[in-house]
Parts: sequence; C-alpha cells; structure tokens
Amino acid sequence: MIFQGSALLRDTVTMVLAGGQGERLRPLTEPRSKPSVPFGGKYRIIDFALSNCLNSGLRKIYILTQYKSDSLNSHIYEAWNIFIPDLGEFIHSVPPQLKQGQDWYKGTANAIQQNLNLFHNGKFKRVLILSGDHIYKMDYLKLIQSNAQKNADLTIASIVFPRDEASRFGILGVNENYEVTSFVEKPKDPPEIPDKPGYSFASMGIYVFKADVLKDVLLEMEANHLPNDDFGKHVIPYMISAGYKITAWMFEDENKKEQPYWMDIGTLESYYAANMDLLNVNPLFNLYDQDWPIWTKQYQLPPAKTISHEGERIGRTFNSLVCDGTIVSGGLVERSIIGPGCRVNSYTYVVDSILFNNVNVGRHARLRRCIVDKNVNIPEGMEIGFDPDIDKKRFTVTESGIVVIPKGYQF
Repeated sequence: MIFQGSALLRDTVTMVLAGGQGERLRPLTEPRSKPSVPFGGKYRIIDFALSNCLNSGLRKIYILTQYKSDSLNSHIYEAWNIFIPDLGEFIHSVPPQLKQGQDWYKGTANAIQQNLNLFHNGKFKRVLILSGDHIYKMDYLKLIQSNAQKNADLTIASIVFPRDEASRFGILGVNENYEVTSFVEKPKDPPEIPDKPGYSFASMGIYVFKADVLKDVLLEMEANHLPNDDFGKHVIPYMISAGYKITAWMFEDENKKEQPYWMDIGTLESYYAANMDLLNVNPLFNLYDQDWPIWTKQYQLPPAKTISHEGERIGRTFNSLVCDGTIVSGGLVERSIIGPGCRVNSYTYVVDSILFNNVNVGRHARLRRCIVDKNVNIPEGMEIGFDPDIDKKRFTVTESGIVVIPKGYQF
C-alpha cells in the first residue's frame, strides 16, 4: 500500500519536548533551558529539530516547555512565527498547567499525558514526539511512512552503533523484521541487530505513535497504578510486554556525510567539541546545504567587519565563524565562533573560543578556550584561559580547561 505524504503530514501532530534543565551544561543553562542554548554562533539547539519539521513538511507543532522557558518562548515567537493559522498550521508553546493534579511534568511520557487534550479528539491519527535538544538532520516523513506501512502502534527512530559503544544508550532488541522485542537502558550486554552483527540499535528518543494507542496506553497504565512518567523506562517496556506492535526505523541521515550525525549535547565538553567541529575545513555537520536550510532568528544587523587603524596591527580572523553585527577592530581571532553584535577591540587575542551575542573584548585582552555567554564586557588587559588557578576562582572550568563565563557577568 502506498501512503501519500501529504495525507500523512496532515494527520500528524508534532510534540517537541523542550523542558530540559541541562544540569551538566551549567552555567549556560542557568538563565535558560537546554534547547534554547545558542549553538554555532547564530542558532539555538532547538532550531535543528524545528528545521527538520519544516523541511519534512510538518506544520502542526506543540512545544512543551517547563524549565526557565522565557528565553525559549521569546525565540519561538521571534524566529518561528512563520506558520499560517488559516491553513491549519501552528507552532504553540505549551507550559505545564497542572491539568491533571498538582504535579509539573515528571518525565517525557508524563508531559504528553498532561496534554492529551491536544490530540485526543480524533483530529490526528499519529503523534510524532521529538526532543528539542539534539542536533541532526532527519526527514520525519520517512519515519511516519514507515509507521503507516508497517501498521505499527509505535515506531522508534534508531541509530546504529558499534555494540561495544552501545551501552551508553537505550538499546532496542529487534527480530529480523525490525520488530522491537526488548528495550533496555544502558545494558552491559547490548543485543545485536540480526542483519548487522557487531552493531546495535540505539533509541534516538524520536517516536511515532498511533494517536489512539498512545492515549489508551497512558490511561491504561495510570488505571493500573503503573509508573508511566518516562517513555524509555516505563511506557515502551510496558507496550512490549503487552504485545503492542513496535518497530524500529533505521536513521536515514540528511546531512550528506559518510557517517550519520546525531549529537545529544549533554556536557560542556561535548558542547564545545560540537561547536569547534563547525570550524573544520570539512565539518561533520553541514550547515551549508541549501537543500536542507536551518531556520533561526535573523537579526537586523549590518555585515561583520574587520578593520585596523594607523599604528595598530591589522584586524584579522582565521578559521572562524563571525556573525552579523560583529566588528573585529585591530584584534586577532583564530579558530573561534563569534556571535552576533560582538566587538573585538585593538590588540586583543581570541583563540579557540566561543562568544555569544553582544560580547565586548577590551583592548589588549586575551581569551583562550573560553565560552563567553551573552552581554559580557571583558575588561582591557584581562587574560582568561591561561592560568587555570586564577580562572577556577571566578568561573566554571572543565577538566580539559575550558573556561565558561556566565551571561551578563560583571568583572
């Protein structure tokens, strides 16, 4: 049976889970949720999942927020207010509203259960559930088509990992038809994929449910007093034991690279590494594919500019990403990401660093392996990233020596 893409898209509602605290990304997540952390100079982490929706043709989207959602809500309104309600399109932020008692969202599945009213009336046949804090490119229509063609109650997007690396993830056991027979979080002995010896299926936290099945399962578990807060820990194992048809769909990367790219940025070290990869001649993640654009807020700022004055060394940038509105005036920037509206003044040196929006680097200052959050003024002559003992007295410093300066820090 052939399933028309347009009909499947019309019948599918997307729920983006975007309430994560991102504890291991502090202090970047002190003022904001993890999905709203800047990435790659001009983007937010959530932009990648939402751009996948846009590029896949999905235009009915609920974003479930919770932790420190002001920044995320502003970004959604300013960057993503592009849908046409008269055509049935929408993107709405949905905070916890204590619809079912006095609890905030207690987990991934509980967030969905507290919002069953958004899709329980039969208007939608399928529910696509995404995480708002992963970076990857995926055509969700292919995943939805697989769910429809196999008439599955649940389809789980899965990425292939070498078996000896798979114990870090939630792992699916499957039969030869890719029907899921087990699900275990971080198993010591991960099951292999039958037709791929030595490899295992890791769950990507991306699910397509039949809408009525999702509703029935959550309510059934609640009625039987079974824990149902989390999909991986509770709901999926229950559905397997209850005999629901669950299938695995192998991730098809739209990134146009040899190795599939899917990044769950969980720590400051992995966040820094993923950003720095963008500076390579051939980065693992391709931002420059015009067939798969990444949408974000476009600031009304002038082009970036590099200038020098008489008696100063020439303003230079090497192997760096420099966003609009930035001026490099007599400074030197190497292997760094400079966000919108920054100013790098005379005789400064910025290397292997990430600057968020509106950072000012004073004359003669030096920064090495730093992440500088928004609206920070680095004083003249300041050196950061060269003496770990001094840095640790003021800032968060990772094991490898990355120095993180929080948003709006006052020296």
